[in-house]
Amino acid sequence: MKAAVGSLFVLASLVAVPSLASAAAPQTTTAATADRKIADRIETRLNASTLKSFNIDVSVDGGVARLSGRVASDAERRKAEDLAKIQGVVRVDNQLVVDTSLPKGTMETVKEKTRAGAEKTKEGAEVVADKTKEGLSKSGEVITDGWITTRVHSKFIDEDLLKDSDISVDTKDHVVTLRGTVMSAAGRARAAEQAKEVEGVHRVVDRITIGPKK
Repeated sequence: MKAAVGSLFVLASLVAVPSLASAAAPQTTTAATADRKIADRIETRLNASTLKSFNIDVSVDGGVARLSGRVASDAERRKAEDLAKIQGVVRVDNQLVVDTSLPKGTMETVKEKTRAGAEKTKEGAEVVADKTKEGLSKSGEVITDGWITTRVHSKFIDEDLLKDSDISVDTKDHVVTLRGTVMSAAGRARAAEQAKEVEGVHRVVDRITIGPKK
């Protein structure tokens, strides 16, 4: 009877050992997966920063993030360490080496691009300023000579006194010149009046004649 009990105890022990081993395996795998995810997040942060031009290796083991590789300055070394301090990281083992022989790096490139962007913005502002000199309409449109010509023409549409008229509109430096024919003196006066009402018109030169269309 004792021998039977002993046999059962040995058998139970043999069964229990694989069970414990199998239980430990998923926990180890889970920890490794978590470390890998943390490393991926750090790499994403580095690649999205001004350090992306440097070859920085990232590994995480038990929540300790290890950085290795080379950067061009102490400031970039510190920046890489700061970017590695994310949730899940208990400590950063910064083994990055500062190598001043490396190219200027992305930091300088960003500065150069910023300067170039500022110059383009300045040029754009100058263009806008030139357009602003021409003025803006109440609707916010830039008042150019072409815009004035279109607006004057639209004023003549459905105007009773200008029926059967033939009027051409020319605008230069916001001065409108009217040419062509109208059927009456009242129509001529109305055309000039309508042209003067358009926003941005400085002066109207009336060269309209009275008579039928030619």
